[in-house]
Amino acid sequence: MTSYSSLRELNQSPGEDRDHRHPAAVAPELLVGYGFRGWIAGYQTGDVQCWEQVWRLYSNILGPPAATGAVDYLASWAKSVNASSRRSVEISPLEACEFCRDECLAISLIAASQHQTCPAMRACAFALIDSSLLDDVLYHTETFAVTMRSYDKIVSPEWIVNANAFVDPSVTIAS
Repeated sequence: MTSYSSLRELNQSPGEDRDHRHPAAVAPELLVGYGFRGWIAGYQTGDVQCWEQVWRLYSNILGPPAATGAVDYLASWAKSVNASSRRSVEISPLEACEFCRDECLAISLIAASQHQTCPAMRACAFALIDSSLLDDVLYHTETFAVTMRSYDKIVSPEWIVNANAFVDPSVTIAS
């Protein structure tokens, strides 16, 4: 993983010295995971600085023009997850280096979409939102995943988890 100080370097203002070889620059799962974390944190706290931090991260890695589109789709995706979830989406503190369960499921959801593994994508979405209201979440997942793919930010298929391990066995996933 990455350290907080390294992540902070990526969030520097444009024009400041920064290392473009940072792991997040080549590891799309970090970009997706930290973006998801920051956007959900903004919804949960009402603090726009969370969103500004995500903007700086995306802008420094993708460049401002590409970041505009990517962050728009990230925001729509996170909003659909947050609105559709039957419970509060769990996230780690902004400065944390490791991803929690829901963040891993979110990364897995994007990976499954990018690698067109629909059953895994639906299972991850269900495990993440704990609801059968999947259509809106899946639509925004696919839109964000395609956008990230267009910038060559493809999450490794190794991130696709067995989401059934996160679901109560007494609950069935609606098709």
